[in-house]
Amino acid sequence: MASADSAEQLVCSTDPEHPANLIPSLCAKFWTLGWVTGTGGGCSIKDDDLVYIAPSGVQKELIKNTDIYVLSLAAQEPPYKHRTYLRSPPRHKPSQCTPLFLAAFTRRRAGCCIHTHSQWAVLVTLLLEQDRRGAGSNVFEINNMEQIKGFGRGLGRQGNLGYHDTLRIPVIENTPHEEDLTEFLEAAMDEYPDTYAVLVRRHGVYVWGDDVHKAKTQCESLDYLFQLAVEMKKLGIPWISNVPRVAPERP
Repeated sequence: MASADSAEQLVCSTDPEHPANLIPSLCAKFWTLGWVTGTGGGCSIKDDDLVYIAPSGVQKELIKNTDIYVLSLAAQEPPYKHRTYLRSPPRHKPSQCTPLFLAAFTRRRAGCCIHTHSQWAVLVTLLLEQDRRGAGSNVFEINNMEQIKGFGRGLGRQGNLGYHDTLRIPVIENTPHEEDLTEFLEAAMDEYPDTYAVLVRRHGVYVWGDDVHKAKTQCESLDYLFQLAVEMKKLGIPWISNVPRVAPERP
């Protein structure tokens, strides 16, 4: 544990791009979108070895920089059940999302991970739950949609997906305690190495990116696609379609 003075310095900055300032700003924005109501959801940002995490059980639109937890990633040991913090705010509890955030940072080299309780994400998992005819119930798939272009092709691969590509987001089952989701999230990462998100049945979604900008962009793009998918289902429009190409691909 860092000294009291040095610990406080970890979250004190006038720079709006500092993680301790960005997390409250992002969570307030997510609250307006209905993603983190009732203290649910959260966000974490990695800055070199330091990981900044929103606390548990706090109204996300009211979070301040002094509410943020900070830990050293190098100081943690998998499976991250016993964690040490460089800074722990008084009167708060560490987020149970923490080991899932750390999985994104270590397994995907992400710079930011966002967890939402978006209604559209939950509804998509319910629609998939109704389809028990095959593996399709455990993965969300959609193609031929412009917003798919907001996603990269995967870890270590150049460029983004194209309009005609198929976006696949795996679904894992919910658990009574959130940190127990970690091994299932990691298994989904292994099975779908190019994914930037994992849905949690009847719960929400985890989305990560190389940095805050990419994680936020992908989270917004996913929510748009989830809402679109729910409305498409109402109209009997399939999520996977055959659309003819009307122009050549460009490098």
